[in-house]
Amino acid sequence: MAIHFDSGPTVKRHNYQQNAEMNITPFVDVMLVLLIIFMVAAPLATVDVPVDLPSNAATPAAPPTDPVYVSVQANGELFLQEESVTLFDLQSAVDTLTNRNVETRMFLRGDQAVDYGTLMRVMNALQKAGYTRISLVAAEELDP
Repeated sequence: MAIHFDSGPTVKRHNYQQNAEMNITPFVDVMLVLLIIFMVAAPLATVDVPVDLPSNAATPAAPPTDPVYVSVQANGELFLQEESVTLFDLQSAVDTLTNRNVETRMFLRGDQAVDYGTLMRVMNALQKAGYTRISLVAAEELDP
């Protein structure tokens, strides 16, 4: 007879390995849902619905003061409204015309043959005089 000693129940140990792989499936799912939401919501964000607005019973506001046109011809001649003026006298002529209101809108019109430097000298003269509301005027481009 052989004596067999039983050491108790056999304990089976599991050998767990660390999983170093990143599971990106939930991330992809969330991104696809967001993509669908933005694809559906983007066209709705634009206002393209025709609406017949009601009329306004209030009296209209007074139109803004007439703008001042400063024009530079192709030969470099400078005009304030329809009056010829030199670059040196431009500031005093504009001050006289606008009663020194520096909030007056200025429209700078330049012939396309005029070089950029000439237009910049005129604009700088107006800015040094304190007029900052200067807009460049261009002709509307017609479709061929």
